[in-house]
Amino acid sequence: MLDLLGIPGYRPVWLSRRKEIMTAHGLKLAHLASRRLTRALVVWDLDEDKWFADCPVLLDFEGEQIEITHWKFDEVSITWNTIDPARALDWPDFRLAWRDDIPDELTALIGQPCSAVELLMWRDRDLVEGTIVSLGFGFSNGQVTIYNALDENGMEFAPPGDRHTRYRLETSNP
Repeated sequence: MLDLLGIPGYRPVWLSRRKEIMTAHGLKLAHLASRRLTRALVVWDLDEDKWFADCPVLLDFEGEQIEITHWKFDEVSITWNTIDPARALDWPDFRLAWRDDIPDELTALIGQPCSAVELLMWRDRDLVEGTIVSLGFGFSNGQVTIYNALDENGMEFAPPGDRHTRYRLETSNP
């Protein structure tokens, strides 16, 4: 079977609505709150010396690894514990590797317990209103939001502003 995104064994499942994500992953996402972030990895383009944002962002919370990839206009895949970053990546025309030491804002969150997990919906009045789901992870000394940067991942380290509707996930959520 073909390895998607050049990642051995990776099989993304694309979702595009908050309700779909809540049904498939809501409780598991909520259980990340209070777990410590023990590792974060991104794929690095070795020739360009920059983040290769087409591949998943991996966040490991004490052995529970969430793998987040945005694709197309409004799709996100959330998978769990399927990617082994010790295995080589195989993407034609690119030399890629997993890195756990960048970006600095992300590595600064390592060791901190997650205080909140949120789904964020775009709410500006335009074509994408209500469709793009971002994932926000709050920590006592920071925040990371992984969002759809139109066919790839984007990352922000400031709290979401008023351009998003925020849905905090808790273990009591249905």
